[in-house]
Amino acid sequence: MVFSNAKKRIAKKRFTFFLYDVALVFVFIFIILIIPLFIVPLIAEEFSVLFGILFYVIRAIIIFLGIPLILYLTNLIFEFQKKKVIIDEDISPATGHLKLFKVTKKNYKYQILYGFLIFFLVFLPMDFFTYLLIPETIGYQAAVLFKTTNFYLLEPNYFLFLTSAIIIQISVSVTEETISRGFLAKRGSEYFFKMSAVIISSLYFGLGHFAYMLEFISLYPVLWFFQAFIIGIILSLVVLRKKWILPVIIAHALNNIVATHTIWSFWQGNSFQVVALYVYMPLFFYGVLFIVVCLLLVWPLSSVKRGISNGFALFKTYFKRDTEEKTIGDTLFRVFFDILIGCLIFLMGFLIAI
Repeated sequence: MVFSNAKKRIAKKRFTFFLYDVALVFVFIFIILIIPLFIVPLIAEEFSVLFGILFYVIRAIIIFLGIPLILYLTNLIFEFQKKKVIIDEDISPATGHLKLFKVTKKNYKYQILYGFLIFFLVFLPMDFFTYLLIPETIGYQAAVLFKTTNFYLLEPNYFLFLTSAIIIQISVSVTEETISRGFLAKRGSEYFFKMSAVIISSLYFGLGHFAYMLEFISLYPVLWFFQAFIIGIILSLVVLRKKWILPVIIAHALNNIVATHTIWSFWQGNSFQVVALYVYMPLFFYGVLFIVVCLLLVWPLSSVKRGISNGFALFKTYFKRDTEEKTIGDTLFRVFFDILIGCLIFLMGFLIAI
């Protein structure tokens, strides 16, 4: 079978991204992540709340610092090879990655507001209706998350639990968003079609949740895969459009804190109806109030509609001709290769799942 030039370009760009960026970054992070496995047990007892806090905080710091460092080093080593396939790269990859975390006096308020808006519009309804319609998922998720690093979920002291949940889930959000959106989506978009980078990073994110829930034989992992995959697409589009990563970290952290509160309540013997009444209903009330205030004082409705419309328009381009890669007649091949690379990145991701 003879490949067309367009197909060769598609394959080359994605394999270059996988080999020269993803594989090296993941191997590098894996080596460094071995360190806390030896250090944390020396500081805290394995079944203590402090153990989980230290584990997740150190992990987040390593990934936050490690990714731009290895991007800088690999760019020096493989700069010539990468220049052949990267569409446009005006600044170094490490600098481009770190710019996503930039917060200024002019935009910090908007970044925070965006974070809350994403939480109220995307995360909160999706989790609430999942728990409401399929309450068994709470018990299933609680059983899966019962690990030494999540021992805080059994903490009877509410203040200690909440403090642990906030610290741990902020750390988890920094880790997951840095890898999925800051690295895979952003860096991938510098190699090839933006929506391909969005799909690849979202597939990695979704499969990660799918595999995480496979510790017990059940259909629930499929549900979490689709939830994570859809959320991954939305978050990636936000990051690529706004060039901000703080909003998605805030939204992700808020959602995780609320979700862990639901699981903690389950272990304390409370039904979801209690959690819905005292946690979700007040959040929905504040969410509606927050959205109304934003529409009146911050973003006019027309700009919100335009933003949503632009997001849908960009998503639809994924199934059409890609003008950047000139894939006329090769759309299915591009989709196939995106899925292939997403699965390969997911398998490589087991290295950093320690």
